[in-house]
Amino acid sequence: MEEPAAKDLYPGTFSRHAAAYKQRLDEVMARSESRGRAAVIDWVNATPGQRILDLACGPGTLSYRLAREVSPDGEVVAIDLAPGMIELARREAPTGLPVRFELMDMEELRFPDAHFDAGVCGHGLQFAPHLVVALGEARRVLRTAALLAASVPIDATVDRVWSLVDEVVNRWLGPPPQAGDQQSTRDVVADPQQLGQAALDAGFASARVELIEDRVSWRSAEQFVSQLAGWWACASRMEGIDGDRRHGFMEEATDTIRRVYPGKFDTTGRNHVLVATA
Repeated sequence: MEEPAAKDLYPGTFSRHAAAYKQRLDEVMARSESRGRAAVIDWVNATPGQRILDLACGPGTLSYRLAREVSPDGEVVAIDLAPGMIELARREAPTGLPVRFELMDMEELRFPDAHFDAGVCGHGLQFAPHLVVALGEARRVLRTAALLAASVPIDATVDRVWSLVDEVVNRWLGPPPQAGDQQSTRDVVADPQQLGQAALDAGFASARVELIEDRVSWRSAEQFVSQLAGWWACASRMEGIDGDRRHGFMEEATDTIRRVYPGKFDTTGRNHVLVATA
């Protein structure tokens, strides 16, 4: 069977599971446990009056925070290719924040050159089939010396909990859908040297990549499994199963974790955070 293209696969999946994704992300951000995304906000150091671009904004988690920092005279413009994410971000936007959300492809930005004072991307670059094109578009719309800060998740299999769950997921749900045109991007973002070089190839004057770990605390195995739909790779595979099979899967996943972690536990994730200067 031919693999789907990234732009055919991901927007629909993220749209259908936007609410679950937002719930999980809001919780970990509120507890300051998503350090990779938090680092993105810290690095751009937004100030009042700036215009900032949020690439692959999802449900607006970073957008709202940045909009507060550029208020009252600045603006955050946030784009995503998933209609469901844009609709949710618009609907949930706090009143009075200087932020707007646009359905747009990061590889084809509809903005003039040198339009923004900074750019951010929280866990989105890995979905671009043409990474240098996406980075080149970001460079084009940034002013000279402006910063782009982007966090991308890398291999989670080093985490014990995810290793336990993956075995159950693969047995019950099968392999995740793969985008045939995206593998080269995933390979690049997993390697700090290649990721930094991709930014330089896209026209940035300088680039560096830092490894930052997230540590997320969970009250129980039940809480962790209940939020599996907040991770696209699990959510996309759960769509095709009936209620009885879904229940059986979640019950076994919960029992598998509980046998090793009967109470509270942590999961660890790793991120590459790119900081590039236009």
